[in-house]
Amino acid sequence: MAEDSLKTGQTGQISVGNATGTYLAVTPHSETALRLSALLDVAKTLISERNLDSLLGKILYEASRVVDADRGSLFLVDRETGELWAKIAQGIGGDREIRIPAGVGLAGHVAQTGEIIKLRNAYDDPRFNASIDRATGYQTRSLLAVPMVDMHGQIVGVIQVLNKKHGRFTQDDADVLVALGGQAAAAIENAKLHDEIQKLFEGFVQASVVAIESRDPSTAGHSERVSRLTLGLADAVELVGLPQHLGLTFGPSERMEIRYAALLHDFGKVGVREDVLIKAQKLYPHQLELLRHRFDYAKTSMEAETLRKCVAMLLAGADPALVQREQESLARRTADLEAQFQVVLTCNRPTVLQGGSFESLQLLQQSLFIGADGESQQLVTPAEVAVLSIPKGSLSPDERLEIESHVTHTFRFLSQIPWTRSLKRVPEIAHGHHEKIDGHGYPRGLAGEAICIEARMMAIADIYDALTASDRPYKKAVPHDMALRILDDEARDKKIDGDLLSVFREADVARRVLGVDVVRANNATRVSGVF
Repeated sequence: MAEDSLKTGQTGQISVGNATGTYLAVTPHSETALRLSALLDVAKTLISERNLDSLLGKILYEASRVVDADRGSLFLVDRETGELWAKIAQGIGGDREIRIPAGVGLAGHVAQTGEIIKLRNAYDDPRFNASIDRATGYQTRSLLAVPMVDMHGQIVGVIQVLNKKHGRFTQDDADVLVALGGQAAAAIENAKLHDEIQKLFEGFVQASVVAIESRDPSTAGHSERVSRLTLGLADAVELVGLPQHLGLTFGPSERMEIRYAALLHDFGKVGVREDVLIKAQKLYPHQLELLRHRFDYAKTSMEAETLRKCVAMLLAGADPALVQREQESLARRTADLEAQFQVVLTCNRPTVLQGGSFESLQLLQQSLFIGADGESQQLVTPAEVAVLSIPKGSLSPDERLEIESHVTHTFRFLSQIPWTRSLKRVPEIAHGHHEKIDGHGYPRGLAGEAICIEARMMAIADIYDALTASDRPYKKAVPHDMALRILDDEARDKKIDGDLLSVFREADVARRVLGVDVVRANNATRVSGVF
């Protein structure tokens, strides 16, 4: 039935979005018309609210206002227990949750039966629970309680308002409140659905973090700490301000973008070989073991050859002194062999190679030994020398490229997710956390302001945590002060944003966010971490 065709006193429907409620047809200038006009505005506001606690507060405020009540309470039906529960009750204060068994009290009766209760004096009704009045010192007089009914006819809650400020509660008040309750029911359903989707997505993100860190358990907690550090730096930037970003703020949606981008910034590591991810030294364990066996074989071959010579000399009646000299020669060659293997072990560590190491490795490549088959063999192959000659860290150029590819994998993965409009920049932020201010980062080689500020903040957080996190197979933890000095070097070399680092340092973000005790104080050398 169209609104224009209704006569005063007849009912119709109000629809806003997915919400529908009953209204009364009235004369244009009546008090009820003004209420219904306000009700439409309220409905639009309620439909746009996604936070359930905020929504319930708005519903109760508007319910009290539209019927001129002093205060009120709002109860929702718990489908699992059948109880009514509420955290929103004006005048009670705090965050205390109230629960009422089904059918108990006025609100319980309304929830169970769907009836509207309108009382001039609440104390005249034996179902009225006066304990809250006694606890708060409030004196309830008149009362109006109506069900909130959704579009499927289900009662989802009860709106209860107290003490009409002027006069008494009327049937018009009840009708308006019922209409508001219908709008509120739809809005609550939307908010609950939004909350469920949010929890589902949050669970997916957390499961993704678990998947990332299961590839390398030594990095457990890294993604969460980077998220907290980046958000802490964002807080500091808002508070301190930057000359080129005056008035910059990060609202709830921007903060959520930062959080998800930081939590998922390393997800692409699932596409990197595990042995490369956790490579602690330049040679893989099986490669070092093969090399060790080769040295052992060389030593055994020299001992066997010397033993044959000595036996032959003794059988030929040679001077024992000659036999002694042969054994002494074996001892020197064995010692040389052990020293050469120590060179291998030293060069295999993921530290910056000391002067002379390259020359020693080249000599090793020229070292030969005679095997049991009489054929000469190399102690260390050219391929092994090339790996041991990595000047810094443990990764070969190809392995480093494979590690760096995790950023591209991350971007591809995140780009497949149908982000909401408020979260659409998550892939972009995560994509830029390894870019450098001087343009020599990866994967796109962006420079300066071309790197979004969120990614620049995350880069600082990522490096700081990579340095200070607990020992990993390929590095030792760095103490807080040393980590800041290394970050200073990075800023001086135009690798990270110096202005943001100043805020990070001056606001003491790391200690404020993570606490002093989480930072270990080990002696350490800057090593191979892919910053």
